[in-house]
Amino acid sequence: MSMNPIHVVGGGLAGSEAAWQIAEAGVPVVLHEMRPVRGTDAHHTDKFAELVCSNSFRADDWTGNAVGLLHHEMRRLGSIIMAAGDAHQVPAGGALAVDREGFSAAVTAKLEGHPLVTIAREEIAGLPPADWNSVIVATGPLTSPALAQAILDLTGEDQLSFFDAIAPIVNFDSVDMDVAWRQSRYDKVGPGGDAAAYINCPMDQAQYEAFIDALLAAPKSEFKDWEHVPYFDGCLPIEVMAERGRETLRHGPMKPVGLTNAHNPEVKPYAVVQLRQDNALGTLWNMVGFQTKLKHGAQTEVFRMIPGLEKAVFARLGGLHRNTFINSPRLLDRTLRLKAQPRLRFAGQVTGVEGYVESAAVGLLAGRFAAAERLGQAAVPPPETTALGGLIGHITGGHLEGGKGSFQPMNINYGLIPPIAPPKRDAEGRRLGAKEKTRLKKQLVGERALADLEAWRDGAPALAAE
Repeated sequence: MSMNPIHVVGGGLAGSEAAWQIAEAGVPVVLHEMRPVRGTDAHHTDKFAELVCSNSFRADDWTGNAVGLLHHEMRRLGSIIMAAGDAHQVPAGGALAVDREGFSAAVTAKLEGHPLVTIAREEIAGLPPADWNSVIVATGPLTSPALAQAILDLTGEDQLSFFDAIAPIVNFDSVDMDVAWRQSRYDKVGPGGDAAAYINCPMDQAQYEAFIDALLAAPKSEFKDWEHVPYFDGCLPIEVMAERGRETLRHGPMKPVGLTNAHNPEVKPYAVVQLRQDNALGTLWNMVGFQTKLKHGAQTEVFRMIPGLEKAVFARLGGLHRNTFINSPRLLDRTLRLKAQPRLRFAGQVTGVEGYVESAAVGLLAGRFAAAERLGQAAVPPPETTALGGLIGHITGGHLEGGKGSFQPMNINYGLIPPIAPPKRDAEGRRLGAKEKTRLKKQLVGERALADLEAWRDGAPALAAE
């Protein structure tokens, strides 16, 4: 008896990876891609997994970089994206960069040549047909309007996010708590029962004025013609607020009211930058109200002017650009199924991840979950100690709800993975320095992740990589 196919909508990195994982598990799959029947403003070819922006998959070192760890985990699960990337890499130091055309051509050829993959060049306008009982929606940030509207109607959400206002996120252990302090405004106890839910970074008048000067002078990124992004008063970039008046920020996200500097209670701050916890582990903190279009290099320079953030390590820098992503923590279960209609899974950027590798990684998991389900097996998420587990944990449950619009796209970073405390001394008894401890901590996290991933892979229902 023939097996019903799984349908994958979208032939980007996530959809290509999902289709490959399904087929490699022995399950037939139909991959639907609307190009070239209907093009987009960003794509230039009809190839699968076309790289629209950069050709870099970023750092490839699993011992010292979270995205490098994600690379290696995906390789161990038979990723088509990583295999094609490795086969078509170009010199890029410690990063994995690829030849765009060779990479996309390789992914396309492998999918077209797989006996269990059927290619359908067509647009899926609206929800997939009801008789498709297992579907992965991997349509990316340029989801067609008809499908986006159908998702909106189905979920009951009052809006999809067509523009993401992204504030920078800082690693907690890089904040100088001898300068900053923990306190909620007016010591108000929130739903979590914590009257010290925010980290506060104080500024005197001279520091504030210098910060405003730097903010106004810093180079900004420009929107592409096809993005058509209006500014909304609820999520104005901080540099736009500053342009409206030098005191605007001090009466907005940087207002000092209701706060007392624990390190110097007698001196009232002129302005305060607040950081709010961004994940359940407490390792990542969001800069409240600091959505921005400053260029990335300028962000690190300007934001390190803030007292307490002079040595800040940014897990993510800010931005404001067109995007389409769903409120995944509210709408998806732990295996990426839509709670309102479990036959539908979501993968890639539409789930609220950023970056080529992250999109492909979520596609990989969606494909393995769907294949396991089709084979009558349980779909088991990877351990939270892995990069894959940390990523899916963030988009399906690790994010702390902070009100409407609080869930924002995220790259993989160590803040999504439970940390490991490194030893204080090496094997010879020598005391380790701060940099050595940091390097060792990352290496230990990587070693644990790969070991836990292999145990999950070998015991998980979805088939292991060959």
